[in-house]
This record gives sequence, C-alpha cells and structure tokens, in this order.
Amino acid sequence: MKAVKDIIKEKRLEHGLTMKELAQKVGVSEGTISRWESGEIANMRRGAMVALSKVLDISPEVLMGWDKEDKEEIPVLDDPDIRILARNSQLTKDPAKQQMLKNVIKAMLEDAAHEK
Repeated sequence: MKAVKDIIKEKRLEHGLTMKELAQKVGVSEGTISRWESGEIANMRRGAMVALSKVLDISPEVLMGWDKEDKEEIPVLDDPDIRILARNSQLTKDPAKQQMLKNVIKAMLEDAAHEK
C-alpha cells in the first residue's frame, strides 16, 4: 500500500501541477500541499480530501491508499438514531454519495481506533 503523501505527489506530477497550482485548485495554501507531500500533515479535512481527489481525478479511497484488499465492510451500527438518519438522508439515495458516506464513516472509525 502506497503512503498518502506519495500518492498526492505522484498524482500532482502526473497532472503537471506545481504545488502552488494544486493549492489554488484545492483551496489550501502551498505550504499545506508541501506538508501533505512530506507526511507532516497526516490527517486532512474531509472537504480538502474531496477537493483534492476531484482535482487529481482519483477517488478518496485511492487518495487514502486503500487497495481493494484493504476494504472491509463498515461495522453495522446498532444505534437506532444513526440508522434512521442514514435511511432518511438524501445521501443514501445516490450510489456515489453512499460510497462517499461509507468512506467518511470508515475513516472516522479508523481514527477512533488509532486514538485508543
């Protein structure tokens, strides 16, 4: 599995973008791009991750370095309030948004596991 920092740099270079150009397109500072590529900033905000994946034309999964083998089902959440929110959400009606929601939940669960 490639490191996120390496994926960002590799894709930026494939698109022929400088750090400054990528920063402008994503809406962050050039220093932020530099810190992402050096690994200094390991956790990026969801909005930045989505913008970066769009500019680099890759899915958030690929951006995070998740291979198909790395994917595992998100644990079923037993909280009835969460199930009701998810069922009634407009996000769950569009397959692309469903996948994005799953990715965000998975990332949040992984972050929580690392904090323990």
